[in-house]
Amino acid sequence: MARLDNVGPASSLSTDSLETGKMPVRHSRLIVNADDFGRSHSINEAVIRAHGEGILTTASLMVNEPGLDEAVALAKQNPKLGVGLHLSLLCGRAALSPEKIPGLVNPRGEFSENPVVTGFRYFFQRGLQQQLRAEIHAQFEKFRATGLPLDHVNGHLHLHLHPTVFRILMDDAEKLGIRRLRLTQEPFWMDVPLASGRRLYRSTHAAIYFCLSWRAQSALRRKNIRHTQRVFGLLQNAHMNEDYLLKLLSVLPAGDSELYSHPSLDEFKHEFDALVSPRVKELVKKLGIELIRYQDL
Repeated sequence: MARLDNVGPASSLSTDSLETGKMPVRHSRLIVNADDFGRSHSINEAVIRAHGEGILTTASLMVNEPGLDEAVALAKQNPKLGVGLHLSLLCGRAALSPEKIPGLVNPRGEFSENPVVTGFRYFFQRGLQQQLRAEIHAQFEKFRATGLPLDHVNGHLHLHLHPTVFRILMDDAEKLGIRRLRLTQEPFWMDVPLASGRRLYRSTHAAIYFCLSWRAQSALRRKNIRHTQRVFGLLQNAHMNEDYLLKLLSVLPAGDSELYSHPSLDEFKHEFDALVSPRVKELVKKLGIELIRYQDL
């Protein structure tokens, strides 16, 4: 695994430059994050192995899922892994009982599986705001109860940047201890040459992320909440592989970036394989890319 304290030059790269060893200096730092930590044993094992054997530096913990206790125990055995809160307000379980948040969950305590409908409901149904605030605080409290330092905050399906949810997070940022947060944005002009296919999905999501992140930046500045300049892999959601990662690392811009991933040993094994690839690790080392956590920003 590339060292977290490895500092060196990184650059755009051509095949010829790799062969000759001549590369223009460009200092790049990269957070390599895994979402959905705690969701299942397969994901937990993939996260820890990608951290120990590959380039993974951080993981985002789902505090309401079946693999929580195992994930916490593994994180404590691997203290260099930065662990943040993966706030879940759809497609998962709630921290509070259905009686306390009846407008958010079904009688089994499960959020809706429909992101579009859920997003509109959270925005237009003002009566849900107090229930959302209560659930958000409950999830932060469950994270604090693990005893793990809070490396960062983000949201399942990026719902942390939803206008209603984001406003709650900013209003309560000091109380919740939010110091670092994912600013979900990826430059589409860089994504185009890195991958093919799903152009409609990629372009529409790039536009949505741009609007949400543009709106959020001023609030993050006022609150002095740190974030990376860009997040890669968003437009390759569940399709990040070794080929994509090698291309991305070769053109990684200067400054601070995040790579977003969902490694597992079953459904998304190709993402795990990319993170532990010897070719990827060698390229990170050759380019001098500094692997960091959110707490290092």
